[in-house]
Amino acid sequence: MASLKKVVLAYSGGLDTSVIAKWLQETYQCEVVTFTADIGQGEEVEPARAKAQAMGIKEIYIEDLREEFVRDYVFPMFRANTIYEGEYLLGTSIARPLIAKRLVEIANETGADAISHGATGKGNDQVRFELGAYALKPGIKVIAPWREWDLNSREKLMAYCEEHNIPVDFAKQKTKSPYSMDANLLHISYEGGILEDPWAEAEEGMWRWSVSPEAAPDTPTYVTLTYEKGDVVAIDGKAMTPATVLEHLNKVGGANGIGRLDIVENRYVGMKSRGCYETPGGTILLKAHRAIESLTLDREVAHLKDALMPRYAEMIYNGYWWSPERQMLQKAIDDSQTVVNGDVRVKLYKGNVSIAGRRSEDSLFDDKIATFEDDAGAYNQKDAEGFIKLNALRMRIAAGKGRKLS
Repeated sequence: MASLKKVVLAYSGGLDTSVIAKWLQETYQCEVVTFTADIGQGEEVEPARAKAQAMGIKEIYIEDLREEFVRDYVFPMFRANTIYEGEYLLGTSIARPLIAKRLVEIANETGADAISHGATGKGNDQVRFELGAYALKPGIKVIAPWREWDLNSREKLMAYCEEHNIPVDFAKQKTKSPYSMDANLLHISYEGGILEDPWAEAEEGMWRWSVSPEAAPDTPTYVTLTYEKGDVVAIDGKAMTPATVLEHLNKVGGANGIGRLDIVENRYVGMKSRGCYETPGGTILLKAHRAIESLTLDREVAHLKDALMPRYAEMIYNGYWWSPERQMLQKAIDDSQTVVNGDVRVKLYKGNVSIAGRRSEDSLFDDKIATFEDDAGAYNQKDAEGFIKLNALRMRIAAGKGRKLS
């Protein structure tokens, strides 16, 4: 076993990472630095400090990263209209590059020679954390306890806590939700429990951020989003920071039953996994962004973006945020967004997001050409004849040569 002096642990203060902190101290006889990130998970993060101190940890990092998370990760992703496998808005995936970056930065600041995380050997997060860390610091050592220890159940973890006097609320653990959950400002995810049966419908009581569409208000809610260079900068005329934009849209979207999703996705490690997600604000952002782009982007630029999006989504899902190919593609996407400015009015009603209007000074929509009324010669309809015949030429030749269609 490698000799380590100091390890930076991604620390939530929950059962798993509390055990990991103690396990690292005992197994590697090393000093542990804890890093707790507030990325909008909706839970108080400060108690993690007391828990870490109780285990004798001296270097404790607790940071509010909500603005950085949305500004530098969520918004760039949504400029690409990113969806994985046609449905998933990548709420968990997009948070991991930021955490990996801070783990490496703190390791550099504290002189640590390793980082550690609580991701299991079955999941995607181990890949995302570690690919990010290696991209940012090639020689970093990564400790993944779930790939080393035999504490493979909640009962064993709780027994370890009792044996080592680790401060855990055992009463809370015994009444803990049966679901494995991950939350940040973009989404909350649910896995495990009855969700391991793809035929079982998710329980209504599971959802935290949204009402059911059936219970949503009987009157629609209208929201106007103002865009500058592809990012929302104001809602209903009120300027907002990136984080407050997402917070507001999560609240109003959830109240209207927006953003619930139940999917079976293909994990990077090869297995299929069923998960449920709540992404109210992200669902609204995706719909509205496509609406403003439909008005402002050149046709071929828009089509090229759509063609590249699945590849971009896979890069994020598979942990390649810090890769040169993702950064190259991001530059092209961001360049396209210089004209994506204006307003989009959305209508929220019982789980649905519909577009109720869009406008932009950079609009390519020309009503003089698009009109079904008299266009005063703005468009010569006879021009279409040559265009059609040229595009049909190869098929006409083939048909004339007797080439049969199956």
